[in-house]
Amino acid sequence: MRVLIVEDDTRLAAHVAAALTASGLSVDLAGSVAAADEKAWTTEYDAMVLDRMLPDGDSLGLLARLRARDDTTPVIVLTARADLPDRLAGLDGGADDYLAKPFALPELLARLRALGRRPRTAAPPVLRLGDLELDPASMRVSRTGRELVLTAKEFALLEHLLRNAGRVVSRSELVEHCWDEFADPASNVVDVRIRLLRGKLGDPPLVHTVRGAGYVAEERPR
Repeated sequence: MRVLIVEDDTRLAAHVAAALTASGLSVDLAGSVAAADEKAWTTEYDAMVLDRMLPDGDSLGLLARLRARDDTTPVIVLTARADLPDRLAGLDGGADDYLAKPFALPELLARLRALGRRPRTAAPPVLRLGDLELDPASMRVSRTGRELVLTAKEFALLEHLLRNAGRVVSRSELVEHCWDEFADPASNVVDVRIRLLRGKLGDPPLVHTVRGAGYVAEERPR
């Protein structure tokens, strides 16, 4: 899950980013409306956390622009302005959730995961391919009924591949969805993680290399 945190308090932003990253999320940071708008144009996020009052304006203006261009990315508005009129303004402006400062990091993480479980398309709550099952809600993976222990990054890779089962997913797309903005798409980090993931999934293989193009999750005849 890749998340954009829009917060001008650099210490708070770094603290939140560290906690979310430790929980397996990929986090990008922006400290202004302009920076957030640029990132939202160039990157597809699974969720955003917007501080209301930023140095160059109210992030509700950014939220309005996102919704006007049919961007359905789930958004949590995070702010010290927690009275009823401000909460209503945020929710009516297109926010999916509202969390007042000060807040507990476990609550923010729980709210992000809850938003991540809301399908923006008709994606099934449990993803299946052959005898493999992945449950995004509980972050559990099993094959032939046996639970597999994956790292957060392996889980993110497998989830994205299963959500796109049958379609070739490029290495750059996997970096885009499963790492943060500082990841080098030219490195072999994806290949290394995929190799480890395949070892844990076992046989017959369900994740296949498409030479020169990327990877695809699908069942193939033996």
